[in-house]
Amino acid sequence: MYLDKFILPIDEESSLIQQRMVENGGKFGYIDNTYPCGIFSKSQFSELSFSKITILYGGNGSGKSTLLNLIANRLELNRIAPFNSSEMFDLYVEHCKFELGFDDEGFKYRIPNGSRIITSDDVFDYMLTVRTNNEEIADSTEDIRLEWGDRNGNLKYGKTVKMNSMDDYEALRLQVLSRKKSVSRREFIRRVAGTEVKLNSNGETALSYFNSKLKNDTLYCLDEPENSLSPKMQLELVKMLEQMAHYCGCQFIIATHSPFLLAMEFTKIYDLDTNPVDIKQWWELENTKVYFDFFNKHNRLFLADK
Repeated sequence: MYLDKFILPIDEESSLIQQRMVENGGKFGYIDNTYPCGIFSKSQFSELSFSKITILYGGNGSGKSTLLNLIANRLELNRIAPFNSSEMFDLYVEHCKFELGFDDEGFKYRIPNGSRIITSDDVFDYMLTVRTNNEEIADSTEDIRLEWGDRNGNLKYGKTVKMNSMDDYEALRLQVLSRKKSVSRREFIRRVAGTEVKLNSNGETALSYFNSKLKNDTLYCLDEPENSLSPKMQLELVKMLEQMAHYCGCQFIIATHSPFLLAMEFTKIYDLDTNPVDIKQWWELENTKVYFDFFNKHNRLFLADK
């Protein structure tokens, strides 16, 4: 429980807007976009208290990703992907407040090093980067094959390269490497061209990404981590998150509308679709009720073979 509470400055929004207007040229100064002002004040949602796993649930436009970004920026969490911002965003973040939790001995926690926000864009960028890297390696492999010379030499490596300047260093390095008895043709290509990263399905790659990035004793904000994951893979992610929260000292704040993540054990869920915002059980949420109604309507099809 590194983070215990987070307080939004909804009562200060008017003064913050006025302050920004003055900065833009006096009391009649123009503000292009007041975001995130007005999102949470309309439902008088000003304070969150957290559990080991806290979920921000809501439809598009409910503010769940905005809230996750406000928390991540106020806590100065590591992040990779950019996010929707505005000229008011940083000022709004400055006026957000938070309270840290206490350990078993009564000492206040600190936000652990390595804590970060992970978005679906991070996962997509990872997959695209790996694919691009693999394509570049595949393109260069054929050239590297041509550069391979056995100990008897080929046109390029038949004559020993002389080291006259640093410009000759790379050619000499490749020649020495190619002539080593311990280095096979395949090993030579691997060392020079690089090794392609094994990619399976998008879901398997995304799950592997989370498995490699999530570390023990850390706070994570996850923005719709179910993207790219099939239902089966989402259940694998659920198992991973539950284990890390309950046994590995991790705290998670998750924006999602996946019924599989919503049903995780010991989870506190904020329903941002209600006014005022309320804490709900996963089976009380509109999204899960839609699934229930759909499968209940077709219940006889699932029971036909029984």
